[in-house]
Amino acid sequence: MPSNAVIKEILDRYSAVWALSHAMRVLSWDMETEMPEGGAKSRGMATGEIATMLQKATVSMKGLVLKAEKQRDLSDRDEGIVRELGRSIDYYTKIPPEMVSEMERVATEATVAWRTARKKSDFKLFEPHLKKIVELKQKEAEKLGYRKHPYNALLDLYEEGFTVSDADRVFSRLIPGAIGILDRVMKAGTYPSKHPLESVRYRTEAMERVNEGIVQLLKMPKSTFVMDVSTHPFTSRISSDDVRITTRYEGVDFKATMYSTIHESGHALYELGMDENLHYTPVEDAASYGIHESQSRFWENAVGRSREFVKLVSPLLRKNLPFLSKYDQEDLYYYVNTVRKSFIRVDADELTYNLHIALRYDIEKKMLGGDVKVSELPELWNDTFRKFFGISPPDDARGVLQDIHWSDGSLGYFATYSLGNVVLGMIWHRMGDGKMIRESVGSGDLMQLRDWLRRKVHRWGAIYTPKELQQREFGEAYNPERLLKYYETKFLG
Repeated sequence: MPSNAVIKEILDRYSAVWALSHAMRVLSWDMETEMPEGGAKSRGMATGEIATMLQKATVSMKGLVLKAEKQRDLSDRDEGIVRELGRSIDYYTKIPPEMVSEMERVATEATVAWRTARKKSDFKLFEPHLKKIVELKQKEAEKLGYRKHPYNALLDLYEEGFTVSDADRVFSRLIPGAIGILDRVMKAGTYPSKHPLESVRYRTEAMERVNEGIVQLLKMPKSTFVMDVSTHPFTSRISSDDVRITTRYEGVDFKATMYSTIHESGHALYELGMDENLHYTPVEDAASYGIHESQSRFWENAVGRSREFVKLVSPLLRKNLPFLSKYDQEDLYYYVNTVRKSFIRVDADELTYNLHIALRYDIEKKMLGGDVKVSELPELWNDTFRKFFGISPPDDARGVLQDIHWSDGSLGYFATYSLGNVVLGMIWHRMGDGKMIRESVGSGDLMQLRDWLRRKVHRWGAIYTPKELQQREFGEAYNPERLLKYYETKFLG
């Protein structure tokens, strides 16, 4: 319980905001997993109304927050509460209720339209919906205010304090560095571009058992964690004692569903690892989307694709997938670590993944800045992809339509994926250039890694800004050199 009377009153009033947010998260989860497509319109109306109620409840605390900002000797947690709630109030004060409701309604309908367009590989079915979303996001940036570039207003929503200048600095070093390493790896030929197991079909029931075994290996808590299936794997924190993930089963190339499960479990571990003193407060949240992504990427790549983890999980795989009898452990390691230029972001390997993100970052900047029309996106996407990868997507489904993010209005989100990789590199560096990972996974004791991450990252929630958290725990922020060193050590060492 807070000792400061103003903070106590804020948290008492915040309970209504928390309850409305809880309801929105449940409805969002249902929309992605159970809701029939015909329910999109009414769901959009319902979530639009709740979003307006959430806005009013948040803004009603403006006076209390202003009062709290004048308080002295607040704890770090309480200062974080005031900062986070102040950010929400600033957003809702600048964005009118009718616009909040409209964005929710448009995004709900656009998400369903995107699914149809992706299935038919026809961008024109999605184009009018995306055009409306871009127009709304441009208005949002104007109302929020920004310096130098409208994209800064949206980047800040996902990565507090992060700007176009920051992103350009990271990508200007990361992309040429990754391309250089990629070229050397492909020339060396040690890591294959293709593997026979990628074309082997599996039974869904078998991979369900494998994925269940993996979440048990990660010691995901049965009473507060659940896994389901969706078109696009994601994680949802309904509350501190209700965290859910999804995976997907495509019937071929079993590593796709396996690493989706590990990736989303990494997100879930972050949500489940926050300090109890943060529960039901505005700082019971991740420091940023980039920090969140660092946790999923850490488990998926630094841990999950290591030789030690392949050895650890091999008995589980062989028990459920009889076709693996033809392959030894080295085959399995190189199967989960193929390196090639490919079209789909979510299936990309570690070395090429950041190229996919740089492409999206570049296009989003141009969309928000008005430098490109929505109707021109397929051509721009293909041209930019060809510049980065030397190949061109054969259709819209494997090009401009492959991601769900634009349909739900998440412009400004994509850059945080690469930031997650960058922070992964910093964590790897702080773990003795991976020594702790090798020893922990090699001994089968993954709790050592979980405990380290909880102490350094999870427990703090959103008390500190992402840059403050990194400086506090790692002594640096968004340093791409650590990630490049990780790539060199793994793929060329």
